[in-house]
Formats: sequence, structure tokens, C-alpha cells
Amino acid sequence: MTAQWLGADGKPISCRDKLKVLAENHAELAQTLQDVFEDAVLMGVDEAAMRELLVAMVRDLESPRRARAAE
Repeated sequence: MTAQWLGADGKPISCRDKLKVLAENHAELAQTLQDVFEDAVLMGVDEAAMRELLVAMVRDLESPRRARAAE
């Protein structure tokens, strides 16, 4: 899956260096999530419950913009 990286203005990110970093991060995170998911399921965790846990983790991520505003 190729991600479409949009800026805060809604326009696609076009900087090649940024796109390279974003693609590397995407691939690394996708592999890590797959590994974590497989480990949990193979250890007996319910697949649906694990998916919900992962979704909740993403939902609860703190925005770096809010963290800076609080400083």
C-alpha cells in the first residue's frame, strides 16, 4: 500500500527527502505492528481484541503540536 502524505494545508507532501523518511517510517511501523499482532495472536490473544488495542493506541497518540503549545 502506498500512502498519500498530505500536509496540514491538505496538499500532498512533495519534498523527496520528507517522502523518503515517511516511506521508511511507514514500512518500519507496518512490520513492527505485524510482528506485535502475530506474537499476540500466537500467544492466545483474541484477534479482534488485539486489533482494538492497536486502534486505541493510535487514537491515543499525543500530537506534537499540542505538546509544544503547552510549553
